[in-house]
Amino acid sequence: MGAPVPAYQPRLGLEIEMVVAHAHTGASLPVDAYFSALRAIKKGRGVASQDITLADRCIGLQTATAECGLDNGFNLLETALAPVDDGPDGLSRLAALAHRELADTLQALETDQACVLNASQHPACPRDPDWYAKVCVPRPIYHELREHRGWHHWEGIDAKAQNGANTSVPVEDAIRALNIAIALAPASLALFANSPLESGRDTGLKENRMTVWPRVFGPGRFAGDARLCQYPSRPFDDMADFFHWMFGPGTVTRGLPLQHSYDYKSVPTVLLEGDPCLVDFLRASAWRGRRCDDGLLVELAPHARHFEYSQIGQFLDARLRYRLEILPPLSELMRAWRDGGLESLFAACGAQTYIEARAPGAGFADECLLREAGIAEAHSLLPAPCAMQKGLLANLDEAWRLVDEWGWEALGALREPAMRAGVGDARVKALCAQVLSVARSGLAPADAHWLAYPEFVLASGRSAADRLLDTWNGAGGTVEHRLAALLPYHAAVHPGRYGGV
Repeated sequence: MGAPVPAYQPRLGLEIEMVVAHAHTGASLPVDAYFSALRAIKKGRGVASQDITLADRCIGLQTATAECGLDNGFNLLETALAPVDDGPDGLSRLAALAHRELADTLQALETDQACVLNASQHPACPRDPDWYAKVCVPRPIYHELREHRGWHHWEGIDAKAQNGANTSVPVEDAIRALNIAIALAPASLALFANSPLESGRDTGLKENRMTVWPRVFGPGRFAGDARLCQYPSRPFDDMADFFHWMFGPGTVTRGLPLQHSYDYKSVPTVLLEGDPCLVDFLRASAWRGRRCDDGLLVELAPHARHFEYSQIGQFLDARLRYRLEILPPLSELMRAWRDGGLESLFAACGAQTYIEARAPGAGFADECLLREAGIAEAHSLLPAPCAMQKGLLANLDEAWRLVDEWGWEALGALREPAMRAGVGDARVKALCAQVLSVARSGLAPADAHWLAYPEFVLASGRSAADRLLDTWNGAGGTVEHRLAALLPYHAAVHPGRYGGV
């Protein structure tokens, strides 16, 4: 613990999830030639890439600035941008990187006769076992989730997509930032709503995507899994309180890695006998379990890396994510957790902490937005969730005052109206206006234009979900006819159309 640790560095990141559709029919489409085409495109631009493979199949490309891969299926792309240093032009550099990656993706998809649909869920995609078996990425973790935990993982195989903003925060502000992101999430649900359709029908919601978690966890084996996607009854007091909620009695630890790894979806793991919570495991000298890859029994000794690895085990509208530069001895970690000193320990270990937004639905500029709004709104759409979260978290006092004025329970109660009616609900609309005001005041004046898209949604009262429904309902006819009718208006357009590249 005596080695110097890096100072806190403000950073911004973005995970772009993209619904893949056939460019002529609009049907959900698993990519095939995409990664080969993408590799060639990047090579042509002088960008080196390394294949990411699983079960002898390419599932992604790693470059210096992004990991271009898949979420849960070959019909759902995910590009995770490397964080950029924040500063006077941080959002602009992040936006330029995002638009460049989107341009490469759209070009590469042409090889598969595919496009990106401007939706946060495919409008008419199967979720049956045959489709799931065909398109699901064969990651080892999914065996645990389905067979051991009993999750209905296939409920999310119809390309449910988000636009995930990542904003670093100092360790001492991390829990307050998390509370704010969770409480004010209804504003993001409403402003970036983009999934009114599922399985070829109007769901009656503007953001149906977020109904997935109760359907995935509800039938599961462990009640604690479902609890970790439900709005907490109160704000978290500090890190100790948060991790007790996430890892304490009533929860069951996920499979734990044999070796240190950040690849939580593919690394070999061990399922512990008796299904303990993580706290009980960490307090033990060792715990017997069975390897997920070969079924062999092993004794797993707890380590601080198991604590760090398990951070992804909750599914609220925002997550606290972190990486420790130095892993402390487990005894020191447990003592700090018990005595309320986790923030100090994290800081001493060089923790880089950030908030991962999960509420904003995926959104991309399309012909409909360009026609209805304009260039500025189209240009701002992709990085807008990052701008909104950055502004809020740069203005913590005002953001928390907003939470306090509305009340924690009242904000939690706005989540359902935000999903159902978006800015069509008067209280949700009022919250959106206040959230945007606080976010705008937290941004430098030169960055305010990155909020153009959500401000347009607020002023017009029309989200992407409304525009998608207009086209779907106006087309009439069969599901196949309606899907094809979406493409001229709701396929993502090349960023060059609005100055993105």
